[in-house]
Amino acid sequence: MSSRPVVIGIDIATASVRALAVDARGDARAEARERLPDPVRGPGGTSEQDADSWWPAVRSALRRVTGSLPGGGRETVAVAVAATSGTIVPTGPGGRFTGPALMYDDRRAAALNAEAQRAGAARWDALGLTVGPTAALGRAVWCLRAHGPRLRGILHTPDVVGRALTGEAVRADWSHALKTGYDPRAGEWAADVLDALGFPVGLLPAVAAPTTEAGTVSPEAAGATGLPAGCSVRLGMTDGCAGQLATGAVAPGQFVGVLGTTYVLKGVCAELVRDPAGALYSHRHPDGWWLPGGASSTGGEALSGLSPERLGALDLAAAGRGPASYVRYPLRREGERFPFVAAGARGFELGAPEDDTDAHRAALEGVAFLERLALERLAGLGVPVSGPLYAAGGGSRSRVWTRIRATVLDRPVRVARRAETAFGAALLAASGTLHEDLTSSAAAMAGPGADDEAEPVRGERAALDDSYGRFVAELRARGWLDGG
Repeated sequence: MSSRPVVIGIDIATASVRALAVDARGDARAEARERLPDPVRGPGGTSEQDADSWWPAVRSALRRVTGSLPGGGRETVAVAVAATSGTIVPTGPGGRFTGPALMYDDRRAAALNAEAQRAGAARWDALGLTVGPTAALGRAVWCLRAHGPRLRGILHTPDVVGRALTGEAVRADWSHALKTGYDPRAGEWAADVLDALGFPVGLLPAVAAPTTEAGTVSPEAAGATGLPAGCSVRLGMTDGCAGQLATGAVAPGQFVGVLGTTYVLKGVCAELVRDPAGALYSHRHPDGWWLPGGASSTGGEALSGLSPERLGALDLAAAGRGPASYVRYPLRREGERFPFVAAGARGFELGAPEDDTDAHRAALEGVAFLERLALERLAGLGVPVSGPLYAAGGGSRSRVWTRIRATVLDRPVRVARRAETAFGAALLAASGTLHEDLTSSAAAMAGPGADDEAEPVRGERAALDDSYGRFVAELRARGWLDGG
């Protein structure tokens, strides 16, 4: 295989590191994965990980990838890192860690985050953001109070890896910095809020746009990883944002519905959208646009407990059956987060299934109804959605489910060729190196040519419209949706 130029995307997840090398066409050339220690979760909602484990895992994954490339890694022109949103680590003299990393789901600073929400209410309202219990902002303040004068800085996961790659401090990207208190609308750290909590802004890194060059690979890191010295290190984005970009949804009007355990809708719009209910919030796009997104409590979890074989058989039967005879909201937990916020929401059924196939089909339709409601909520907030809806996540592998979604939405649904965080990080690395910008990177590397697109089934549209109307009316009757 020829040694044409490649970029490498690095995904630092909760339990592992994955490095993926792709060329200018988006073809995978090599990949490797290394384990990370499981987070240690304790009383009070604490969640910690040994930050010293990150660089050895990244180094090893890169060494395996570069060793598998025809040119031994010399063809790598850029790397970028995507990691969990809101994971931070305190540093002391000499840049050494003064404690473990506090993970994205750590709730120890919930009270401090509530204080931050109150202190910056006007700023957060203008940004369309709520400082939630697990925000990194409160945890940064907690670190100062816990470590005192020993604390010299707060770093995000990519900042740590960027420092190891370049041999010097690097800027944070505004995606990973969002939950630590960076205001991408104003282009600054929320100094007023940080001052109110007694936290010096100087303990936080400088910030720049994703795809910006953070530095270049040092000779020492080159020897450890197989990357060429001088290789560009580009700023990445959070795992969720990188996963969205990987689908090809990178320009205004393009959205992706990620159907995993829960359903997530993410996309691009030209102007910042503010959701009064707080169900939707936005990261900032590398080109200055906005990335609104919301996460439901409903999704593929509706089918949990079924074996792959049973799911396949039910899908096949549901495809031949047609629309369900009854309406089902397949929420399996208490409370809904998006497209409406209702702490007391519960799943329900309007009618009863004729058999297992009917019940399965109704569950697939119920999630599609929620997706349609999500798109209608976007429209109500003035956010345009154009063209096909991109689709990702495990549920998008079901052809019958994808056709149901297309019919309920009355628009094509395009299953993305790749929706991996590491691939999204590679797109960011390619922006300004292999390709001019993110839009051209996505067009060349994540283009629609290899995607599987489902069209609406016209013969089922009327029945599904009727069921959707009943679904929405019931949500309103229960007081969970405005209008009831």
